[in-house]
Amino acid sequence: MLSDDQVNEIIIEVESVPSETQSLPSLNQIFLRKSLAKPTFSTVSSVTDIDSVDCQIFRHGIDRRHNQLLRFSSLNESIYPIHRSPGCLSMDTCYPSQETIQGQRLIASLLPMTSRDRIKTIRNQPRTMEEKRKLRKIVDKEKSKQSHGILGATGCAQCLNSLSLAYRRSKSSLSELFNSVSLWQKTLKAIGGKFGTSVLSYFSFLRWLLRFNIFSFVVIFSFIVIPQFTVAEKNTLQFTGLEFLSGAGYFGDTVMYYGFYTNTTIQHGTGASYNMQLAYIFTFGACLVTCFFSLLFSMAKYFRNNFINPHIYSRGITKLVFCWDFTVTHEKAVKLKQKNLSTEIRENLSEILLENARLTFHQQLTRFSAHVAAWLVSTGVAAACSAGVYFLAEYNSEFLKTHRNPGAVLLLPFVVSLINLVVPRFYSMFSLVEKYEMPRHEVYILLIRNILLKISIVGILCYYWLNIVALSGEECWETLIGQDIYRLLLMDFVFSLADSLLGEFLRRLIGMKFITSLGLQEFDIARNVLELIYAQTLTWLGIFFCPLLPFIQMITLFIMFYVKNISLMMNFQPPSKAWRASQMITVFIFLLFFPSFMGVLCTLAITIWRLKPSADCGPFRGLPSFIQSIYSWIDTLSKRSGYLWVVWIYQNLIGSVHFFFILTLIVLIITYLYWQITEGRKIMIRLLHEQIINEGKDKMFLIEKLNKLQDMEKRTNPNAFILETREVEEQNPLHLVEHDASPDLRFRRSVQEVNPRAC
Repeated sequence: MLSDDQVNEIIIEVESVPSETQSLPSLNQIFLRKSLAKPTFSTVSSVTDIDSVDCQIFRHGIDRRHNQLLRFSSLNESIYPIHRSPGCLSMDTCYPSQETIQGQRLIASLLPMTSRDRIKTIRNQPRTMEEKRKLRKIVDKEKSKQSHGILGATGCAQCLNSLSLAYRRSKSSLSELFNSVSLWQKTLKAIGGKFGTSVLSYFSFLRWLLRFNIFSFVVIFSFIVIPQFTVAEKNTLQFTGLEFLSGAGYFGDTVMYYGFYTNTTIQHGTGASYNMQLAYIFTFGACLVTCFFSLLFSMAKYFRNNFINPHIYSRGITKLVFCWDFTVTHEKAVKLKQKNLSTEIRENLSEILLENARLTFHQQLTRFSAHVAAWLVSTGVAAACSAGVYFLAEYNSEFLKTHRNPGAVLLLPFVVSLINLVVPRFYSMFSLVEKYEMPRHEVYILLIRNILLKISIVGILCYYWLNIVALSGEECWETLIGQDIYRLLLMDFVFSLADSLLGEFLRRLIGMKFITSLGLQEFDIARNVLELIYAQTLTWLGIFFCPLLPFIQMITLFIMFYVKNISLMMNFQPPSKAWRASQMITVFIFLLFFPSFMGVLCTLAITIWRLKPSADCGPFRGLPSFIQSIYSWIDTLSKRSGYLWVVWIYQNLIGSVHFFFILTLIVLIITYLYWQITEGRKIMIRLLHEQIINEGKDKMFLIEKLNKLQDMEKRTNPNAFILETREVEEQNPLHLVEHDASPDLRFRRSVQEVNPRAC
């Protein structure tokens, strides 16, 4: 055994090597110093014998790493620098640090991977983005060297690899560009950190609608408004300022409305001609088709992310508790990330507690009766409001025929906007009686009731426009419908703005100064989301009659984001019941698609196929129907042999009922498959949870059986147990010796790894 002084001498000499040392001593020097303890050094010498055998075994691996050190010198310079002594002139006397060896091993493990696995592995590394980019470049360079020197790839394979690499790089660059120009990224993170994902879903939906309207405006302005400007005549009407409210007067003779556009073919000089009729109907058709598929794609994407992925049902607890984004280094970003994580954990725990709550039969019966009564009242109110709007629209049209008061045209939009402001607040009061346990269920019910109210009013107005205004014999009924929709959209924006700036502020004063028991209010997600859906429905409905409505909606959404954000921070408190809203955006898009967008498509289809255009205004003047321009164009193309494929597509696809039937059937089948996948994964996750619980029970059962067997053995043979305890106590000094020698063994192992010549 070593004496205490000898052991201390060895430890001091081993620890006296400074951490900044650029060259490491050889193992012979270390063993020479340890030979001072020669009389009692038999245990350590036996360990060295084992080490010498180990050194010979993995010498080949060390040689390979030595060659890789030369090959991957660029990594050492960029990520893990090689520690060299001042007098280091060759690789024989210079030894890489432990970090260098780790970098070499990382590259060696990345080389045989596929491109996708390699990118995922690099992405998951706890490094900065700059280090990850350097690492990826080095690995790609070494991969190309192997493909040239070892694999001898053919020219076609090299071309495919280059194309795939260029595609990945361009995709990554575009993704970074879109993220850099993304609107309100920091603001949305701040909202999500303070108010949770439920309130954040409203602002995310608003930004999503803004992108939709930007696209629609760019397309319409490029293909309809700009060509019309080239042949437009000067507006001779006087601008008074009331046009901003009424939408009539000066604006009636501008590109804002349908009646201003020409029905002639635009041609300047001997250049190409531009058919305004086809451009008008094809541009709006392309916008609506793009919106249709974008809505379908968005619903499928959010449905897959929020309903089908298994981590949704496990609530992502592992990711929340054990994961951290190491690329976040800024102090404010770190604090915001911590607040987001704490809010998400609180939402998950709150939802778990609510799911485990159980109600008695009497409580269930009481709440069911309250739900039925609330539904009867809400349905009756929606029906009464719709009937009142219809009779008011008829009376207003008769009144405007005999009176030319500019303010009278605002009566109908004022009443409709007032209903949309007051009735949803009345619906929100039902929560005091219904008392939903899950806040998500309350929001869903409010969404359904509000959408029934707003869609009923819009449906009544569409019936009024298509059956009364369009058949009244007015000079330009398309412009009149466009002006009505403009006034509805503008009045709804004014009411929303006044409610946010005045109503919510007064509610805050009442709750903080006068009736302190009320406190600050919570953000009403259902009502605010339905305001967005209602405004977007009016925009799509009036896009054919007022082509610049997407531009107006774009401005209103941009203003409302900042107004709602300021009002949210000043006048609202975070939800009292924290709950996850990861699936809310999917529900919002579904409500926007059905019934809003589908109802708009049906209304425009009736307008284009069945109604007769005005005889004196618009691009379709003089035609029996709007679709007649397409029929005339197809007849013209059928006489030209080079365009017969266009005629075939129209006759067999666009103009065929069977094609749309098959398309609808395919969409329904895909929806059914997604639904079955969702149900299957729910069952799979439930079975896995049960399996984990059963395995835990099995382990507990085995532990109990083992404890019982040990207790029985103690009772039957207590002397054997005493002898076994003494043997363990006698072995303790040996364990202490091995424990004391283990640091020295680990140190010598590390030296052998970085200095194979010392073996």
